Amino acid sequence: MAAEKTDKRKNALMPGLYIAATPIGNLADASHRLIETLKTADLILCEDTRVTAKLCQAFGVETRRAPYHDHNAAQVRPDIVQKLVQGESICLVSDAGTPLISDPGYKLVAACREAGVEVFTVPGPCAAIAALSIAGLPSHDFYFAGFPPAKTGARISAFQKVADWPTTLVYYESPQRLALCLSDMYAVFGDRKACIARELTKRFEQTYTGTLAELVDQFNGPDIAAPKGEIVLLIAPPECERANVTPEEIDGFLEKALEHMSVRDAAAAASDTFNTPKRDLYTRALAIKKTGKE
Repeated sequence: MAAEKTDKRKNALMPGLYIAATPIGNLADASHRLIETLKTADLILCEDTRVTAKLCQAFGVETRRAPYHDHNAAQVRPDIVQKLVQGESICLVSDAGTPLISDPGYKLVAACREAGVEVFTVPGPCAAIAALSIAGLPSHDFYFAGFPPAKTGARISAFQKVADWPTTLVYYESPQRLALCLSDMYAVFGDRKACIARELTKRFEQTYTGTLAELVDQFNGPDIAAPKGEIVLLIAPPECERANVTPEEIDGFLEKALEHMSVRDAAAAASDTFNTPKRDLYTRALAIKKTGKE
């Protein structure tokens, strides 16, 4: 049985940094362990103390809170690590979801590891995973890219780097840039299947599915207001015309997939794309992999 993360003699958390996921909209998603961790920690590090205050007030958490974000991280990080080395229990949260997923924190975790401080996870909601689970797009292999660049040129360049990857692409985007982002995606990726998930777990949760061309039409136009709330954008892997696919095209797909996938996963991705038995594609992928090693 795994060791408990609490010291029962003191009824307190074991010393260390706790990376705690918070609800992405629905407070009912807060786990019992999250609440107990917040209550018993010596300090809660917050992306925005005002946002975390609402969560704490909802569950009677009185633990002291302090800001930890991109603007002050370098300045306060040494003091935080020192507190942890001295035996404190500190909890890191973001405004919503899992910390470090397009949120500050990884440098703090790295500093803790270097200092020999224990780092624990208090798992929970993550908008990217929640959206992937309901999008209806291939989920056995995906690439999470965070927020695309704000400027058009950099955004298009970023999309071009992953345009031929045989995997579902997952992005976060702001409502104000959604229309422009969709247009750039259509220009680079072509008319792929896509999904927009908005306000996940909240009262006005919505998902929009279709091709990129359809979504561009739906969200572009002078009379169309930008949607409100948090947005996750998911783009399906590239697909070929299955009726006219050639062995060379399949081999090319497998070669590219094998650059960052296992033989099994590459065969599964090709099977989904070309509607071909995975067993045959596994054999072909294995042969390509062996050839590449020679």
